[in-house]
Amino acid sequence: AGEAPTRTRILLASLSAMVAETVTFPIDLTKTRMQLHGHRIGAIGVVSEIGRQEGMMGFYKGLSPAIIRHLFYTPIRIIGYENLKGFIVNNSESLSLATKALVGGISGVMAQVVASPADLVKVRMQADGRLVSQGLKPRYSGPIEAFTKILQAEGVKGLWKGVLPNIQRAFLVNMGELACYDHAKHFVIEKKISGDNIYAHTLASIMSGLASTTLSCPADVVKTRMMNQGEKAVYRNSYECLVKTVRFEGIRALWKGFFPTWARLGPWQFVFWVSYEKFRQLA
Repeated sequence: AGEAPTRTRILLASLSAMVAETVTFPIDLTKTRMQLHGHRIGAIGVVSEIGRQEGMMGFYKGLSPAIIRHLFYTPIRIIGYENLKGFIVNNSESLSLATKALVGGISGVMAQVVASPADLVKVRMQADGRLVSQGLKPRYSGPIEAFTKILQAEGVKGLWKGVLPNIQRAFLVNMGELACYDHAKHFVIEKKISGDNIYAHTLASIMSGLASTTLSCPADVVKTRMMNQGEKAVYRNSYECLVKTVRFEGIRALWKGFFPTWARLGPWQFVFWVSYEKFRQLA
């Protein structure tokens, strides 16, 4: 099939992202809780704590703002990447990996600026699950109340709290994911390792997941801690958060939640890219 129109690609990107988000959300929740835990607690410890104290539904705390976020974030970054590549050169396959990485990063930044408020609500609601498990009242009953309360207490600027570490992370994730997936897929097909099928998409998504996790994990830890701050800020800015994290918890703390992040980005990218490629073929 030829290239689908932009409107169709936006719809397909949103649909694929919603599928991927729902399938892998419990892993994302585990990663967020690990990053918020100052003390050392492993993924298994966090999972058993959530299961024991919050039940099965506890693993989907914050799913609705996550899906709202992807209605903006994913179409903007995916279509932005494809269009920017086309703007630079007619045959995008001739672009170098470095250029693709830069284009991927820019697309991610544009998307994240728009989607940041929904990301903030998602992180706050994920963190709220711990309050419920301790028998305390959650800060927000749902995404609408969260948006409203943040707007009232912290103003419009409050909705974009943590936007700087957020766009830094988005730049690194998309630099790793979009460029690596694109490059790896073409490499696998070009070298006749596999055709343009599920095997090529799986290989490319595993490699892009590993690349984007390694690049983005430190920014992700900083972003999560910055965004979970209420009116009483622990850190003045993302630089102070970075310095304090390294000083008090060591350099390895910046890769806290690495395996849950990879365990999520890998399957997320696999489900997303396979769905997206399949939907595009059908369209």
